[in-house]
Amino acid sequence: MTQTDILLISTDRAPEVRHSLPLALAQPGARVTVIDNACTDDTARLAADAGAHVLSLERRLNWCAANNAAIAATAADEVLLLNADCFLDPDCLTRMRPRLWEPGVGSVAPKLLRAAGPGQPLGQIDTAGLILDRRRKNNLVGHGEPAGCYSAPGLCFGADGAAALFRRETLRDCSLDRNPLDEDFEKYAADVDLAWRAQLLGWKCAYEPSAHALHIRTYSPSTREEVSEEERRMQFRNRYLMMVKNETGRGLARDGALIAGYEVLALGHVLLRERHLLAGYRDAARLARSALAARRRVQACRRVDLPPFGLHVAR
Repeated sequence: MTQTDILLISTDRAPEVRHSLPLALAQPGARVTVIDNACTDDTARLAADAGAHVLSLERRLNWCAANNAAIAATAADEVLLLNADCFLDPDCLTRMRPRLWEPGVGSVAPKLLRAAGPGQPLGQIDTAGLILDRRRKNNLVGHGEPAGCYSAPGLCFGADGAAALFRRETLRDCSLDRNPLDEDFEKYAADVDLAWRAQLLGWKCAYEPSAHALHIRTYSPSTREEVSEEERRMQFRNRYLMMVKNETGRGLARDGALIAGYEVLALGHVLLRERHLLAGYRDAARLARSALAARRRVQACRRVDLPPFGLHVAR
């Protein structure tokens, strides 16, 4: 019986799929669906030859929209979102599953370890879950620290989208217009937005340090300078979109001064160092109407007044 739908997304990532797919298929009790995001490479052939189900998208979608399509097309009680450049340990899913069904838990974050390529660990943590601090700045817990750190299980704010296990019930509960992931975000910070919404609805995220996967991180504090200006603007604007959607009055009353102080510093950085990010403010304003519409629905159904900003597992 299938317990978990593993949704492995590829957008012309056949070289990584060649390594990540066999590891996903080896997870007990799982059915693997490879999301062929209008690929022009060998993704579909590799998936079919390996015996995976293939969801072929006729036109290329952003990361959020492609994953939403796969979530809608599957039915197992557990859903593992998996990027093609993330390589699961053989017992990764087995170690995550028990945490997912603890009371109140709706998602599980494994310990992701940095990799230069398949089978090329760097001996450092990629992330031990997501954190959103009181400035509303999101980050990767433990990024760049030695791999042995963050060895105690606990709770974190959310699970990184590279490898995140969810109850399907949680994804349904968090959906807006039947979509768990906000497609306006395209990709960056969409996992944080989903985690924030889940926290508002009373769902917790468990961190399981014994569940490991290697990950080739594209955008991180250590690789940010290598990312295109367009993608940095996307990440910059998405922080404002998730604040518009999810922020509460009590949260602003408590943390407004911290948020305002950070905004002044951020604007100074933009003006002095990265003027291309000025367009991020414009992009956020352009998408504000749909974010405000989503806000009305989020705030109408929230069950928690003040999520645990700054929550992270012990080092």
